[in-house]
Amino acid sequence: MSLPRGLKSVLTKAPTDVVILSALRTPITRSYKGGLKDAYPEELLSTVLKATLDANPNLDPKLIEDVAVGVVLNELGGSKAARMALNHTPGFDTSSTSLYTANRACASSLQAITLVASQIKTEMISVGIGAGMESMTRNYGTRAIPVDVWPELKESPVKEARDCVMSMGITSENVAERYNVSREDQDALAVESHARAARAVKEGWFDKEIVPVHTRFQEVDKQGNKVGEEQSVTVTKDDGIREGVTLDKLAKLKPAFKPDGRSTAGNSSQVSDGAAAALLMRRSTATELGLTGQIMGKFVASAVAGCKPDEMGIGPAIAIPKLLNQLGLKSEDVDRWEINEAFASQTLYCVRELGLEKELAAGKVNPDGGAIALGHPLGATGARMVSTLMHGLQRTGGEVGVVSMCIGTGMGMAGVFVRE
Repeated sequence: MSLPRGLKSVLTKAPTDVVILSALRTPITRSYKGGLKDAYPEELLSTVLKATLDANPNLDPKLIEDVAVGVVLNELGGSKAARMALNHTPGFDTSSTSLYTANRACASSLQAITLVASQIKTEMISVGIGAGMESMTRNYGTRAIPVDVWPELKESPVKEARDCVMSMGITSENVAERYNVSREDQDALAVESHARAARAVKEGWFDKEIVPVHTRFQEVDKQGNKVGEEQSVTVTKDDGIREGVTLDKLAKLKPAFKPDGRSTAGNSSQVSDGAAAALLMRRSTATELGLTGQIMGKFVASAVAGCKPDEMGIGPAIAIPKLLNQLGLKSEDVDRWEINEAFASQTLYCVRELGLEKELAAGKVNPDGGAIALGHPLGATGARMVSTLMHGLQRTGGEVGVVSMCIGTGMGMAGVFVRE
């Protein structure tokens, strides 16, 4: 039986393909309390960049021409700190490898991967890294709301302009109310997310994608006062996963964003710290360098779509069909879906709107849990999801995967990847 044209095109190998040789991440840990709370975002970036070189020992680091880093909250857009981290990391040639940062809010590191892939496709470069970093512990003081913005915008007669600084929690409540997503269903998704993530940890399914972070940890009391001496620690696992969480426990949590709301701390993504990176290369370059045995898969394409800022969570339900249509793919062609769980409300809406209820129940959507359990370090989330997707497809044998997330201010982004 012949493959549908779109699927055949996506699976066909070509010398011009953008292939992925590694996709790694740090553990994702809870901000303010977790194992990486005292680490710096650029420290986490340096760790995952060094791990990328270590995972590709037969690649001369001088051949890595450019590095794109997704980051949302860092001072100066993270550009100087990220460049310092690259230069600090042993192995990189600072005279030949360049770096820039990208900020598309929650999709920043998927955007970084897309940008590097585009550079490769247009022959600007042959080898590059798409990465992301974030420490929400250190940089979430304003809750991602600008403090010095043109006053006229705050009073703009255009509602969609004012809504760009609406609390993300309120956008979640809007989705729940407008599209009838119940509190009970949201809590049920959260329970399943934690259960799947806990199973993945127990089975060692994250082990190949996670690189350890050697850093420091200072215990503090509830008032923020230091307790004991600073400790040297090695963080190896995600620490936001709550094994054994139940519907009864989640039902006791109060609404987090409005008194009669449906979104809680238990069915929303966690504020987190982490970093991730993917090494990309033109397939012909991998062949010339004798690295075809390292190829995990390929980046196919990505798409971005806009939506109303006050219901930004519906973004994936718009971006995914746009991308699949561009590629001539259907939902049934996709073996694994990674849809970011910014909030259970918007995740469920998107799953329902995309007709993926059966896939969610069967474990094809977020099979190893999502951001409710794992966390959502804004600038690193996209690359983290790509890492989980590629390693998951290698483990289960599927071929086509989709990564997608909603984006604050009203957007959605999606990317299609293929395992080899």
